[in-house]
Amino acid sequence: MLSQHSEFLENAFMVLNKVYFNDELPEAVITIQSAQRCYGYITVRKVWKDNWDCYREINISAEYLNRPVENIISTLLHEMCHLYAMENHIKDTSNNGRYHNKMFKQIAEARDLQISYKQYIGWSVTEPTDKLVATIKKYHLDSPIEYVRLGEYETAGTGGNGLTGTDGGTPIKPPKKKSSTRKYICVCCHNSVRATKDVNILCMDCNLQMIKQE
Repeated sequence: MLSQHSEFLENAFMVLNKVYFNDELPEAVITIQSAQRCYGYITVRKVWKDNWDCYREINISAEYLNRPVENIISTLLHEMCHLYAMENHIKDTSNNGRYHNKMFKQIAEARDLQISYKQYIGWSVTEPTDKLVATIKKYHLDSPIEYVRLGEYETAGTGGNGLTGTDGGTPIKPPKKKSSTRKYICVCCHNSVRATKDVNILCMDCNLQMIKQE
C-alpha cells in the first residue's frame, strides 16, 4: 500500500523540482515513517547511500497521509525549500532546525506557499496558495491513493475487529499486494525504515548498519 504513496511522492518531487527549482535540487530519498509531532522533515546530513551518491531524507509522516492532497504537497514543498537552503548555504532555521526565520519565509513564499508565524517555531506554519493548487491540478498531482480506516467491526465468533466481507458477515481480509518497498531494521534498537530501492543506511541512534528484511 505504501509503495503507491511513495511513487506518488517521488513523482511530485520531480514535478515540484522542475516547476519551482529549475531542476536544480539534488535527489532525496523520500520515506513514509511515523512522525507524530510533525507533518514531515528533512535530514540535515546525507543519511542514505547507494552505489552512486549519498542523499538526504525527506520524510512524510505516516500519521497524516489522510490530509487533503494539497496539504501533503505543501509539506513536501516545505521540505524541498529547506533542501534548497542547504544546497545554497542559506541559514533558514535555528534552534536545531525548529525555529524558521524570515529567510525561510521568503524562500517558501516565492514558491507559492503561504507561511504564517507561530511562537517557538517561527515562520513555519505552511498552507497552499491558490497558485500552488492550480499547479497541483495542472500536473495531475491531485489524485493520490487514499486509504481510510473504516472503523472497528465485530467479527463473527471472535469478538475482535476486522473487515466485513460480502458473504453475510464473515471477516475477510483483502489479498495483499506485492510491495516494491524494502524494509530495513536496526538489529540493536529495532528502528525500521522503508525505501523504494536498495540502499545502505545507518541507524544514527546505534551507529550500526540497518539490515534489509527479506
